Amino acid sequence: MNRIVLMFIFLTLVTVLGIAESKRELVCRCDTLRCESMNYTCITDGACVVYIDRYGTGEIQVRGCTTEDPAPRMICDSHDGKPDDRRDSYDYHAHCCYKNMCNDVTKINLTLPTVNPSTSGTDKDSNDQGGGELSTIGVAAAIAGPMCFICGLIMLFICWHQKRQLKKQEHFNEAEAALKPLEVDEAVIPSGQTLKELMDMSTGSGSGLPLLVQRTIARQIHLVGLIGKGRFGEVYKGVWRGQSVAVKIFSSRDECSWFREAEIYQTTMLRHENLLGFVAADNKDNGAWTQLWLVTDYLEKGSLYDYLQLVTLDVHSMLKLAVSIASGLAHLHIEIVGTQGKPAIAHRDLKSKNILVKRNGTCCIGDLGLAVRHNSVSDTVDVPHGNRVGTKRYMPPEFLEDNVHVRHFDAYKRGDVYAFGLVLWEVARKCVSGGICEEYQLPYYDRVPCDPSIEEMRKVVCVEKYRPSIPNRWVQAEALQSVSKIMKECWYANSAARLTALRVKKTLTAICQLHDVDIMV
Repeated sequence: MNRIVLMFIFLTLVTVLGIAESKRELVCRCDTLRCESMNYTCITDGACVVYIDRYGTGEIQVRGCTTEDPAPRMICDSHDGKPDDRRDSYDYHAHCCYKNMCNDVTKINLTLPTVNPSTSGTDKDSNDQGGGELSTIGVAAAIAGPMCFICGLIMLFICWHQKRQLKKQEHFNEAEAALKPLEVDEAVIPSGQTLKELMDMSTGSGSGLPLLVQRTIARQIHLVGLIGKGRFGEVYKGVWRGQSVAVKIFSSRDECSWFREAEIYQTTMLRHENLLGFVAADNKDNGAWTQLWLVTDYLEKGSLYDYLQLVTLDVHSMLKLAVSIASGLAHLHIEIVGTQGKPAIAHRDLKSKNILVKRNGTCCIGDLGLAVRHNSVSDTVDVPHGNRVGTKRYMPPEFLEDNVHVRHFDAYKRGDVYAFGLVLWEVARKCVSGGICEEYQLPYYDRVPCDPSIEEMRKVVCVEKYRPSIPNRWVQAEALQSVSKIMKECWYANSAARLTALRVKKTLTAICQLHDVDIMV
């Protein structure tokens, strides 16, 4: 029984303490279940050990680590030194070594001497009673040994599980402690302050409100009603201190999408009058699951897609819409160099449904969940993980053919310009000239179904090289003729020949000045 107790203590200490940090570390082979996560190895400041023991007719051989603690060191000293009368046994043996992986089965494979019935044991008595006692002890040892081994592993698993649960509880307590100050909202946001005043006070030149203020605002918003749905969430109108905000709510399974969009919105120097204003990002527990909130400015006119179906435009209103979209896209694409600089950003999903109309008749670009940023120092693009792609109807030919270098940032900017050309076509169709205008339609409405596949779009755009048709009446109107020329230069099949967003903005600004359109609204 001494051997059993010794083996149990040995296994427990090997697995629990074998990976402790110390002055000298060895990597050893380890057979215990606790070492599975380390590819059945352990790290020690003591020695690598191989332990073999006989139980009944079988043998158990265990590999692991010892430490500088007295009990494991006693094992090495006892079995590697000069054996005494008690340890010079046919039934068990241990071997310690002091090099990396020196106890591997290819290097050390211990065996026990074959038991000779005439000499083994403690000088067996010749009477039947003595033989019976030895037999009973052997059976007991054969059963008790494996049982102790299994019990030891169970105890180790229980200890490991309890330790893991304790760490989880500690993290939870830390999170709770961090969030407790948020309950006292008035201490964070003085009464009477508006969102605009908070934005003006925030640091980071448009990178959003301070984190504490974001969470405080989100916990005070009252949702009024659903105003839209998307692929990755629902959009609600909310009210905070009498001010309207838009709340995009993601489910917990779309946490990556929520985090990505919030991260892009909080890019330094991103804030611009033609980009949707970001207010806050927070998570809220609704009792059944965790909701992920993205709070932005609320624009009551809704998306450009909805707006164009309800109105007709004159030349002035058409140009205001067009130049404001181009201005927002140019700000996204441009890199601002400096300590508080902004990286160049490509939208990757520009379309009329992701553009919102403001009260003054201008637009702002929203939904930056698929946007990518360019690191000019390393010339890399932070393309998000996953299979998400932009809207197929607005995808440029090089993306439809999968013939683009995904790590080349200019490819994404040129794709945005192609999509802008299609949006400009949607806007121009609703501009009245000669007393008439076309009904609102999506690009390629006459060639593909409502939800086209990539193959259907590839056939129309790449194989047939078709582009949205230009009505004859546009040729008769100077402004529409100039706008149609910009469209065609935006959707060239050769992406390198397309205009840049900055060039589009400057050209449209010149057209606005020619028609006395006030773009400084």
